[in-house]
Amino acid sequence: MLAIQAFAGFSDASVTPVAHRHSSKIKVSRNSPNLILRSASVFVQDQRTGKCLIQKQSDAILPIASITKLMTAMVVLDANMNLEESLTIVSEDVDTLRHSRSHLPVHTTLTRRNALLLALMASENRAAHALGRTYPGGLGTFVAAMNAKARSLGLAETHFDDPTGISSGNISSARDLARMVDAAYRYRLIREYTTSEKTTVQLGHRTLQFHNTNRLLRNPRWQIGLSKTGFIDEAGRCLVMQSQVANRPVLIVLLDAQGKLTRYGDANRIKHWMEGSQAVRQKHHSG
Repeated sequence: MLAIQAFAGFSDASVTPVAHRHSSKIKVSRNSPNLILRSASVFVQDQRTGKCLIQKQSDAILPIASITKLMTAMVVLDANMNLEESLTIVSEDVDTLRHSRSHLPVHTTLTRRNALLLALMASENRAAHALGRTYPGGLGTFVAAMNAKARSLGLAETHFDDPTGISSGNISSARDLARMVDAAYRYRLIREYTTSEKTTVQLGHRTLQFHNTNRLLRNPRWQIGLSKTGFIDEAGRCLVMQSQVANRPVLIVLLDAQGKLTRYGDANRIKHWMEGSQAVRQKHHSG
């Protein structure tokens, strides 16, 4: 584990290769308690000023799993596609690579709006794949549009192979993803759908309830404006969020965490550290 650089205005010269992350220690800013984070790659940025607040291996290029679905949603919304149009899940939408579970059997019909909601909130892979497959020009054109959008946002370390995140070829860095989260935050529907705790969807004769994959949304101590989780074996467990922390809007990116609860523990440690640092500054100024 690493002690983390946790201050603005530092250089990246001391970034340690990810392969050595368990044996290295990075100096922490003076007068600040050590912040130990267990995710392999971390980037926390003040959304308003763009200043980096915390970083750890933030330039490492890693698989990003279902964080991909934020770009999928932006490309769908940029195309102004009819959200009320009905889509049908077909065999092509089934994950044959990882055999991930789904509550959307083949032949299920749902609106593009509900497919977008389920892809963002419940990380439904078949819904995300259907969104790409039904794009004008088909799936290949959609993936090309995802990569074009990444280039337009200046995401030099980001590449997409599919709209779901199932492919380990969907890669980025924590630093790039902070910029991608900031871009996604500008879409009202993405903010709304990624922060919905649960929803009930009518699928033919069935009524199913879906829950958000981010457990922090059920914690009243968090004010979350955008959220997305991700997991495949190659990516570890990932989490990106926009949130109000210590009275400022921040972008939080946590990649390659091992263990189901580690990314949430890291997010809570970041929140606690930032609130503690703010209290120290306020005490210093009042004194």
